[in-house]
Amino acid sequence: MKSSADVQLDSCNVRLVDPERVASVNARMPGEEDIADTADVFGLLGDPRRLKLLVALLDGELCVCDLAAITGLSESATSHALRLLRAHRVVGVRRDGRNAFYRLDDAHVRMLLDLAVAHTEHTDAIHPERSEA
Repeated sequence: MKSSADVQLDSCNVRLVDPERVASVNARMPGEEDIADTADVFGLLGDPRRLKLLVALLDGELCVCDLAAITGLSESATSHALRLLRAHRVVGVRRDGRNAFYRLDDAHVRMLLDLAVAHTEHTDAIHPERSEA
């Protein structure tokens, strides 16, 4: 059985139940910048309007005007949301004359969306933040 250990962290004594596992997790933990970038992506996905744009792109490439029609956003609001998503490499763009066609940037984004949608379709979430007062 593993023994617990006391470690000095930020002037607090923290009891470790499994110090070897803590060390292993810390060794594979991404750097602070990578953690911040990943949190930014989840923040982008946390907006229902942007998420709707991304779900629309699961079926393939679409132009800004078609995405605006699907989401009910103005073309300007759609373009702004897509610029944010593009800056974080969540979507890519292809230009054809005056039209810009957007797509999911890569298979990782598609997997992330597919898993998130599948998760919500197969669970009954409790939303205390949505309960009526």
